[in-house]
Amino acid sequence: MAFKKLLCVLFTALSLRAVQGAVVEKRATCSNGVAVSNESCCAWFTVLEDIQENLFNGGQCGAEAHESIRLVFHDAIAISPALEAEGQFGGGGADGSIMIFDEIETNFEANVGLDEIVKLQKPFVQRHGVTPGDFIAFAGAVAMSNCPGAPQMNFFTGRAPATQAAPDGLVPEPFDSVDKIIARVDDAGQFDELELVWMLSAHSVAASNDIDPTIEGLPFDSTPGIFDSQFFVETQLVGTGFPGSSGNQGEVESPLRGEMRLQSDFSIARDSRTACEWQSFVNNQSKLTSDFQFIFLALTQLGQNPDVMTDCSAVIPLSRAIPGNRPFSFFPAGKTVADVQQACASTPFPTLTTLPGPETSVARIPPPPGA
Repeated sequence: MAFKKLLCVLFTALSLRAVQGAVVEKRATCSNGVAVSNESCCAWFTVLEDIQENLFNGGQCGAEAHESIRLVFHDAIAISPALEAEGQFGGGGADGSIMIFDEIETNFEANVGLDEIVKLQKPFVQRHGVTPGDFIAFAGAVAMSNCPGAPQMNFFTGRAPATQAAPDGLVPEPFDSVDKIIARVDDAGQFDELELVWMLSAHSVAASNDIDPTIEGLPFDSTPGIFDSQFFVETQLVGTGFPGSSGNQGEVESPLRGEMRLQSDFSIARDSRTACEWQSFVNNQSKLTSDFQFIFLALTQLGQNPDVMTDCSAVIPLSRAIPGNRPFSFFPAGKTVADVQQACASTPFPTLTTLPGPETSVARIPPPPGA
């Protein structure tokens, strides 16, 4: 609990300073003219330029960005104070163990497909001489900034390299029960069921990767290149038998052709403990961005002491605005409120417009090279 309280104080301070126009006291100026909190942050601009060009294809919110964001969660959540209390090793949290011990951890069932992004990221770690834990957090923050609508992510350095692999079984899986997933995130960082929903905001910019090899690259919502609340709208729609209803473990019927819906997302969207928080993101961009900004910072500091870390958030780019004049939240073409499986008993579903045109079909996202 002390860790979460410390993070809350830190996040409140960061938010207040942002409103006042001075996010962090700047104590150094890099060669590109950007003021940062510490001179050590300047080296990350070189890393930024390299990964934007050579990992994220010129700063795109594509498969490489999606998997880099996923990697942050899978590395960080692998920590268990409960195991430590029993005298066992409980993992190191956001320490880069999934990259250092990739031959072990990427073979865990929950980490299927992450060997590809780890293989892509490793050369950047070696080339720039940074720790895997810092790089995973940095690449995830930059990846998110490439997605229009995302908040400016916070990035802190100071993670020592992991010394051993995290235990198997600490990363939630799509077929896990809501009870099991809530218990897991509570153990990892004393996160509650509402903060679990905040974590799943990352699925706004996500797609399947080896969940079902026959239907790779299926997005989890119809706007996978934009950080918006369509994921929270579309998970509440009635499934219609499209891919995702093939009977594979962890999948349920999808509401749109070409879209995949995870069993865990479906269940959390409808569970009485989480349904209203899930619905609260619909048509509420400011809540979506602020809550995800907080939870991302919390995840990337699991297992770390924030007091001794260096704030290099000034290196992370600002994301672009959501393009076009469409509503922030909407019903896909062919869908209306009649297609919503209302799960929040206390609040009506927000009033949304339906996009014109033929019934929505979602395009696949090409996998990273070598996938």
